[in-house]
Amino acid sequence: MHFRYILFTFGNSSVVRSKSIKKLKSRNLIKFTEETAPNIEELKKMAATKTDANLRIEAVEELGKWKCRQSIDVLWRLMINDIVYEVQNAAFLKLQSFGEEVKLPRKSKGNLIKQIEKKIEKVLRSVDSDISYSEFLEILQKKLPEEYDVYKHEMKTKFDTWLKNIINQFLTEIRSKIKL
Repeated sequence: MHFRYILFTFGNSSVVRSKSIKKLKSRNLIKFTEETAPNIEELKKMAATKTDANLRIEAVEELGKWKCRQSIDVLWRLMINDIVYEVQNAAFLKLQSFGEEVKLPRKSKGNLIKQIEKKIEKVLRSVDSDISYSEFLEILQKKLPEEYDVYKHEMKTKFDTWLKNIINQFLTEIRSKIKL
């Protein structure tokens, strides 16, 4: 009998237990089908989307229902390489439920994307006239879609405060283009 350590999460608490994968599956504690998803190509495309973290999380949830080599490979890639920690964590949990030996990557501290301040400043410099903050958000989302998605998802309700703090660090001639 093959045993693995499985992490069960109940609300805010986690319990690690040594159980047989087959026993857990027979008790409906782990729910997945050991075959290739009929829409695997669509799920791979969803997982590869760089501009929508919610779509990647949705792909992880669906891939976690189908234990096959392709699902496992995509989940490993997301767990190791995705910038959004919530995506990494979701992929980790699904891989763990498949019985894979995985280690959750640490959550990154500081700037998730190098030189994000300079990129935002460059976008603001490209603006010709005075604009509102909401108009700037639209421009930022169009010009830096990946960066916008990552920070919007990671910062959640603190996104606007974070962005305004960055803008306030710019020279007066640059930051005065936005009506905050």
